Amino acid sequence: MTRYWRPVMTLLWREVIRFVRQRSRLFGAFAQPLVFWLLLGGGMNASFRPAAGAGGTSYVEYFYPGVMVMVLLFTAIFATISTVEDRREGFLQGVLVAPISRAQIVLGQALGGTTLALVQGTLFLVLAPFVGIRLGVGAVVGAVFVMFLVSFALTSLGLVIAWKMESTQGFHAVMNLILMPIWFLSGAVFPVSGVPRVLSWVMQANPLTYGMAALRRSLYSGNPGAVSALPGLVLSLAVTAGFAALSFLAAVAIARRAAA
Repeated sequence: MTRYWRPVMTLLWREVIRFVRQRSRLFGAFAQPLVFWLLLGGGMNASFRPAAGAGGTSYVEYFYPGVMVMVLLFTAIFATISTVEDRREGFLQGVLVAPISRAQIVLGQALGGTTLALVQGTLFLVLAPFVGIRLGVGAVVGAVFVMFLVSFALTSLGLVIAWKMESTQGFHAVMNLILMPIWFLSGAVFPVSGVPRVLSWVMQANPLTYGMAALRRSLYSGNPGAVSALPGLVLSLAVTAGFAALSFLAAVAIARRAAA
């Protein structure tokens, strides 16, 4: 077990060190969603009201969990783009010829991005009381666990794309085309209830919808009536865990076929 986890933890730690040395990544992954939340939430607060089942909260409060997932999403994008850069700089080729499996490489990359996303998402929890969400110990623990699953799923999905990309420009284009619509249609910006039927079907088929629902249920564990219209916690956790597992397995499969 030690021999298996040592390269995994080395790759994880490398992502952490690189993140610390590139402070612009911290600013971009944390400040941009914060500004987005304040501008869009403040602008829409007076004219937009969540539909039935959203608990009658203000839009600033409703949008808060969605911005938390956006922090995780942006961190996943910035973390997985390093795979494209590592290929161009020759580091990835050196890792691929090492006596370790592709699964270990992908796991180290995924856990590295997940760790960075989880730290930033946890820091964002400090703002919860300012929007009227009261957090107990159970709510914090539940939210952190859900963020871990969502971060691992998004980072693994980013690796699925990154292992096939040759340029950072192409990576950004594909990531924006795939991940941003997944986020928009997860219930982060507007609730599933009240939308046209076709769009509702798409949102219900979106695996991130259940990660979003699990996060909301964790944050409102002391007020379940505010999230009564959302999918159940057990179902949401099961779908999110399955999404994370399938994304990771897909990333491993693509990494095994990728040329060094």
